[in-house]
Amino acid sequence: MLAEARRTAIVEMLRANGSVTVAEVQEQLRVSPMTARRDLTELSRRGVAHRTHGGAVIPSISAHEDSFAQRLEAETDAKRILADAAVELLSPRDAVFIDSSTTSYFVAKRIVELGLELTLVTNSLPVMQLIGAHAPPNVELVGVGGLLRKLTQSFVGPHAIRTIEGHFTDHAFVSVKALTMDGVLADVDPLEAEVKRTMIAQANEAILLIDRSKLSSRGLNAIGGVSDVSLVLAHGIQTADLRRIEKFDVPVRLIGEPVHSAPRSPEALAAAGSPD
Repeated sequence: MLAEARRTAIVEMLRANGSVTVAEVQEQLRVSPMTARRDLTELSRRGVAHRTHGGAVIPSISAHEDSFAQRLEAETDAKRILADAAVELLSPRDAVFIDSSTTSYFVAKRIVELGLELTLVTNSLPVMQLIGAHAPPNVELVGVGGLLRKLTQSFVGPHAIRTIEGHFTDHAFVSVKALTMDGVLADVDPLEAEVKRTMIAQANEAILLIDRSKLSSRGLNAIGGVSDVSLVLAHGIQTADLRRIEKFDVPVRLIGEPVHSAPRSPEALAAAGSPD
């Protein structure tokens, strides 16, 4: 049985029982203990399992949410590279939704640096402050108001949704807490998820910006399917993850070279089972 087929079977076992042991994987899939541990470790890396002593369990569906300031300092190189690729999709006088993610903040920052002639519609207070303080006069800002979430520095709620629904844009740049194995875009907060869902629906072209961390995170609230977006810009993901996204019939543009899983020695493979 091929590795991905085995791992799919293990996920089904987890969903049916909530947990699985190395011995159960070994017996049901007729693989060695080393292979069973390696598959469980890989599923843990993807965020669909949590490794335990002797096996794995389904991870808690709830997810921790960091503040905007904390997230702004994470994966900064990837965000800058994604922002460079994102602005290449823009034309003069385009209208653009910018969500409250820190990845999209880097897009707004790059727009300001280049002095592009655009209209930005955003619910992100940091983006509003950036545009207000530094943007040239040819960048127009439409601020989306509503209930301010202090943790994320973003406006959400019914008023925000009505404002977004009152605009149609050429592009929407969005990022998410997680992209699940089933192709679901997810976020921690339901109000944030609703804002992003509405931006995607109101844009002529919605672009999802992700790095490798989005494939191993968890989100409580579904935004929609990855097939709802027009294009995925992905940085630093493995070739297997690239194929996983492409199967949902959405174009994926890999920013930078794909990350290949390097062959490992028998000793390194054995060490992958160390959580046991």
